[in-house]
Amino acid sequence: MAGGVTALTAHPTYAVFERYMVLYKRLWRASVFSSFALPLLFLASIGLGVGQYVGSLEGVPYAAWIVPGVLASTAFQMAVGESTYGVLGSFKWTRSSHAMYATRVSIGDMLRGWLLYLVVRGVIAVAVFMAVVVWFGVLASPWALATPLVAALLTVATAAPVTAFAASIDHDSYFALLFRFVMIPATLFSGVFFPVEQMGGWKVAAYVSPLWHGVALCRAATLGQEPPWPVWAHAGVLVAVAAAGWWWASAAFRRRLRD
Repeated sequence: MAGGVTALTAHPTYAVFERYMVLYKRLWRASVFSSFALPLLFLASIGLGVGQYVGSLEGVPYAAWIVPGVLASTAFQMAVGESTYGVLGSFKWTRSSHAMYATRVSIGDMLRGWLLYLVVRGVIAVAVFMAVVVWFGVLASPWALATPLVAALLTVATAAPVTAFAASIDHDSYFALLFRFVMIPATLFSGVFFPVEQMGGWKVAAYVSPLWHGVALCRAATLGQEPPWPVWAHAGVLVAVAAAGWWWASAAFRRRLRD
C-alpha cells in the first residue's frame, strides 16, 4: 500500500527519471565498455604510452595533462551517444514519449527526468574513472573533487541540443553526420589531446564547443591551475548552451508529440 501511495504521489520528473533508471538497470552491461573501460584504455595507450615520448606538456607530465581531457570527453561522448537513438526511438519506434505525454507528465518533466538520468550516468562514469586514475598519481589538486560537477554541467550542455536534434529528425541516418562532423571533430580539436593554441587561428572553432569549456574546467581542477578563461565565463557558456538546447528541445518535443 505504501509503495502504491508513493508511486501515485511521486513527482512526474522523478517518475520519468525512475523509468530510465529501471531500464538502465536491465541494460547497463551494454554500456560498461564505453562508459568505464574505454576511457581507461585511452589513458593507458595515449596518456601513458604516447606520454613516454611526449614527456611533459605545459609543465606537467602528459599523463596528468590528458586525464581531465579524457574525463570530460567521457561525459561528452556518453551524452551524445545516449541522446541520439534513444530519443528518436522514443518517438518513432517505441513511442514511449507519447505514452508518457498521455499521462500527467509534461514536456518539462520529460526533459528534466531525461537530463537528470544522463547526469547521473555521467557522474558515475567520471567518479569511477577518477577512483582508478588516482592510483596513477595524476590528480595534483584537491579541486579534482569538483570535476563531477563540471561533468554534470557538460552533460546537460551536450545532451540538451543533441536531444533536440534527435527529436527534430525522422531518420537515423542523420546520426552518422552528427558523429562524423560534430562528435569526432569536437573530441579531437577541443583540447583533449593537445592545447588548442597549437591550432593557430582555428582555435576559435574550439571555443564554440561545450567540450573545450568542460576540458578547461576539469584541467584547471585536476592540476590546480587557472583556466584559460575565468571560471564564470566557461561555466556561463555551458549554461547558455544548455539553456538554448532546452528551448530547442521543448519546441521539438511539442511538435513531435502532435504526431
